[in-house]
Amino acid sequence: MTAPLRIEHDGGLAILTFDFPPLNLWGDQMWAALPAAMTEIAASPPRALLIRAEGRVVSAGVNVAHFQRLDEQGALTVWREQLVMLETLESLPCPTIFAAHALTLTAAFEVALGCDVILSARSAKFGLVERRVGLTPANGGVQRLAALAGANRARDLVFSGELFDAETMHAWGVVTRVFDDEGFNDAALAYARDLAGGPTLGYGAVKELIRQFTRGGVPAADAIMPELAAGLFTTSDLQAALAGFIEHGPHHETPFEGR
Repeated sequence: MTAPLRIEHDGGLAILTFDFPPLNLWGDQMWAALPAAMTEIAASPPRALLIRAEGRVVSAGVNVAHFQRLDEQGALTVWREQLVMLETLESLPCPTIFAAHALTLTAAFEVALGCDVILSARSAKFGLVERRVGLTPANGGVQRLAALAGANRARDLVFSGELFDAETMHAWGVVTRVFDDEGFNDAALAYARDLAGGPTLGYGAVKELIRQFTRGGVPAADAIMPELAAGLFTTSDLQAALAGFIEHGPHHETPFEGR
C-alpha cells in the first residue's frame, strides 16, 4: 500500500509532502498517516517545517466514500485524533510553512490554517466545501479561519461552499504571501530554508507570544513577554549575533544554530 505522505530533511528544514495521486484525497490512510507523521516530527523538532504536495492539486478534499463507513462514534474518534494532530502542529517550537501550489480543499486547507505561514501560488484556490455533504468542517478549520479572517468572512466561506482565490485569501489575512505560479515550488522552498536558518529560539518566543495573544489578548502576551525575552540572552545565537552586529553592522552574516 502506498504511503500518502513522506517526510524528508534538508538540513534543519523538515519537508512533509502529501503524495497520494491522483488528487491527494483524505481518507483512512491520510487520517492515520498524518497524526503519526506529526508525532514523529514533534519528537525531534526541526528548525522549520514545510508542508507541501505533489500533483496537480494540493488536495481535492476528502474521499466521501469513507464517510459512508463512519457512524457517530467512528466520526468522533477521527475528529478527535485529527484535532490532536493539528494542535501538535501548532505547538511545534519552530516556524511552520504551508505551500499551496494549486487547489486546496477541506482537510488540507484546515492543516494549512494550523501553520504559521501560508504561501500560495497566484492561481491556487481555497475552500471548505463540506456543505456539499451536509457536514461542518471538522478538522478545526472554522475557528482558525475565524481567528485569521474574522467571523463574518468565515461564515461566508463555509456557508457558501465557494472557492476563494489566493489574492482574496491574502487580503483577508489568511494567506501570508502570494507568488507567481512559475517558480512557486522553488520560492516556497527558499522561504522555508531562510526561516530554518534563522534564530530558532527567537522564533519560538514569537510563536508563544502570539499564542498567548490569541487566547487572552495583549495582557496575556504582556504577562509572559519579559521572561521570554530575557531568556533569549542565555542563547548562543543571540550572543553570537550581537558580536557579529557590533563587528560588522546590521548586515552581518553570523549563522544561527538554534541554540
